[in-house]
Amino acid sequence: DATATDLVLYRVFDVPQIHQVYVFYRCGIKDGQYGVGSESLETALFDAEDIPWEELAFPVIKELLSEYLHDRTIDAYPVRHSVIYRPPRAPQPN
Repeated sequence: DATATDLVLYRVFDVPQIHQVYVFYRCGIKDGQYGVGSESLETALFDAEDIPWEELAFPVIKELLSEYLHDRTIDAYPVRHSVIYRPPRAPQPN
């Protein structure tokens, strides 16, 4: 587990088909301490050039990290919001 400090809203993704909203904050980590918790088996911090892009489980995380790395180069962090529309599933044969 980690304790976040100095939270600042950064990114919001709406996924209406599954009634979910993903909210991301920029923050610090209290005392630099982090580790596994109830929803993780493994945790790690990476330098930008070492991010394991192919191992990231969710496309929104890749999008979020790409935006953050860009924003970091210009030192501007606008709050972004987008809606992710997923096509409805095709009916399954009986």
